[in-house]
Formats: sequence, C-alpha cells, structure tokens
Amino acid sequence: MATVTFKGSDVHTDGALPKVGEQAPDFSLTGADLSQKSLADFSGKQVVLNIFPSVDTGTCAASVRRFNEELSKLDNTVVLCISRDLPFAQGRFCAAEGLEQVISLSEYKDNAFSDAYGVKFSDGPLQGLLSRAVVVVGADGKVKYAEQVAEVTEEPNYQSAIAAL
Repeated sequence: MATVTFKGSDVHTDGALPKVGEQAPDFSLTGADLSQKSLADFSGKQVVLNIFPSVDTGTCAASVRRFNEELSKLDNTVVLCISRDLPFAQGRFCAAEGLEQVISLSEYKDNAFSDAYGVKFSDGPLQGLLSRAVVVVGADGKVKYAEQVAEVTEEPNYQSAIAAL
C-alpha cells in the first residue's frame, strides 16, 4: 500500500508500483476504439505508462498534453495514458485536443491492471479510481522508472521520466 495525499489529506492505494529493474506486469486494457491492448502489443518499444484518475481534471489533462508534446520527438517510444474513464471520453478528449502521439487506454472492465500495478485508490473521495503515477518500461520489458506522485493534484516529474528513456 502506498500513502499519498489528495488536497493535503492522506489517501491510500491498494498496492505499490513495480520496482525499477523488475519485469513490468503485462495487462489488457480497452482502447478508444474498444480494441484490447496489452503491454505485449508494444514489445520492443520503450513505453511510458501515464496513469491518472480522470482525463476530465485539469492536472490529468495537462499530463496527457505534456507527454504528447515531449515524447512525440522520440523514436521507438509510445505513451499509454491510462485511467478508469470510459474509452469514449478518452477518445473525445484526445480528438478535441488534437493529441495524436498518445494512446488512451481504459480500465473500466476489471481491476487487473490496477491490481498488478498497485494504483487503485482504496479509500478517500477518489476511491476506486487510479492514482497519479508514471512507469517507464524499457524495450526489454523491464521497469526503468516508477513514480507514485505524492500529491494527486500535482503533475508528475516529467524530466525524470523522460531522462529514464
């Protein structure tokens, strides 16, 4: 379990992020086109997992925009933006914003992703949603960087995540 804050109050996740050097757990999530995507689908690429509560919040939207801008310049790298938003909402957001360098994925069907990555809030006003975290997976499938953002309303450390690539 990880303890983070939401507007200064303690909240908890139901687990912990995978550690640097570990094999990243595979998963199956739903894309904006309702197809199933897994980590294995991106084998051989560097993968940034941008995990957040909802694309309908300012901080979450900012992280999607920033990773779209920053990482579109890198070869062999893909950004997966993961939340429990419905795939339709994720697709609508990216289309309205003109964000074409990120892939939105939804965990609306089950808890397999959040269980494997330890990112589901177990209490507080966001209970059941995903916490704000970034995991960078190397082309070899191993975790190169993991950040559980300490305050949910703050953005992740983009520079550290990018440096890990």
